Amino acid sequence: MIDANRDTILLAVIGGAHGIKGEVRVRSFTEDPEDLGAYGPLTDVKGRRYTVVSARAQKNVVVVRFKEVTDRNAAELLNGTELFVDRAALPEEGEDEFYQADLVGLVARLVDGTVIGEVVAFHDFGAGDILEIAPEAGKSVMIPFTEAAVPEVDLDLGFIQVEPIAAGLVPPDEDAPREA
Repeated sequence: MIDANRDTILLAVIGGAHGIKGEVRVRSFTEDPEDLGAYGPLTDVKGRRYTVVSARAQKNVVVVRFKEVTDRNAAELLNGTELFVDRAALPEEGEDEFYQADLVGLVARLVDGTVIGEVVAFHDFGAGDILEIAPEAGKSVMIPFTEAAVPEVDLDLGFIQVEPIAAGLVPPDEDAPREA
């Protein structure tokens, strides 16, 4: 069994079966969705390996054939399976670049330094990237992961900076002059 931690990166999630020969629809998180197999075999949380034989884009998913999946019945059992790759197999991040998984666990603080919680998840519901922040007490909040809402990410110091108005945490000041 693998530990889905900072040594592994989530690359994809398997959706439903496609056809009768064991292909599956996959939501890929790689820059080019068809590059899913470019980093070597993928692994699920139970340690099972999946080798990409073919991958082709189709609408908003990638249809993938894995060497280890040979029929529809086996493909149907994989629905919801998360696929990981060792971080060492991925390209090195450049200056001011990071993987989404690197954000989880960072402290979230406002531009004035007030700590508002910890980043607990990174979501993509289709309309843009969203960070989920859990405060010490109370319900989690979701904020957009945009440069306006999160103007600074410092992996070395372990925090993200959140601009509360752009993040939707407070309403804009009604008395403030408006830009044209």
